[in-house]
Amino acid sequence: MKYRQLGRTGLQVSALSFGASSLGGVFRDIDEAEGVRTVHVALDEGINFIDVAPYYGETRAETVLGKSLRGIARDRYYLATKVGRYGAREFDFSAERVAASVDESLGRLGVDHIDLIQVHDIEFVSLDTVIEETLPALRQLQQAGKVSHVGITGLPVGAFLKVAERAEVDTVLSYSRYCLNDTSLLGVLPGLQERGIGVLTASPLSMGLLSQRGPPQWHPAPEELKRACAGAAEHCARRGADLAKLAVQFAVGEERLASCIVGSADPENIRRNCRWIEEPLDEELLAEVLEILEPVKDLCWYEGLPENSD
Repeated sequence: MKYRQLGRTGLQVSALSFGASSLGGVFRDIDEAEGVRTVHVALDEGINFIDVAPYYGETRAETVLGKSLRGIARDRYYLATKVGRYGAREFDFSAERVAASVDESLGRLGVDHIDLIQVHDIEFVSLDTVIEETLPALRQLQQAGKVSHVGITGLPVGAFLKVAERAEVDTVLSYSRYCLNDTSLLGVLPGLQERGIGVLTASPLSMGLLSQRGPPQWHPAPEELKRACAGAAEHCARRGADLAKLAVQFAVGEERLASCIVGSADPENIRRNCRWIEEPLDEELLAEVLEILEPVKDLCWYEGLPENSD
């Protein structure tokens, strides 16, 4: 496993990280014991950064993760969770609620501090609220020793710079915006790096678009994008390759991005992903897939407030 510096935090994080949303049964029903084993396998493979949130499985992911980490030395992992989003349409970014949320997460996770606390999906609220209320409240918790670093997450990459220009931010977590079909994150990367902000990515498969199985029925992507990704998957299958493997290798290969977060509640998936990133990238296949996806490059979907879109 390779490790990279996470901005100015001083944290050396694994190039591949564990997304614990899977422990909440977000993608499928899970066996809790299997979920616990998955966390242990991830740690044994050298993964040292774990990302979770109260929203995932309506607190179940944090609860199962807490059980998984019992008896594990605290210096073996960095733990990131989030505040502000608690349901599909349940948001509360107020200072009072995020302070209470951190205490609740500490209890569920069974730890006395969180390495990285993140404002979850900032596009769903006025960025003024994030800047003037949410982030200052989290900095107070940092001063109290409950959290070590403070970050923001979301889908529209432009919102990251809008916040970073007006507030101190340690990290950003971007999902589905650095993958085979969409590299929009690179457009704001220089501005983030200039400020010493560590950049994390998640969902290298773009929530299932870049897989042989295809996206779940609820996936919000435009049909044009779904068709193109299905075509890329079919092309890889004809070549005896797996689009998911290419997608994970591509996402992890950008060394300016500190870590790529991948979720699974299957130990074998974690082992497979770790093997994939050790293998050489098939440059010829990559070029072919990028050509297939070129007509839909950087085509995305949007949620949240219109003024926060890219």
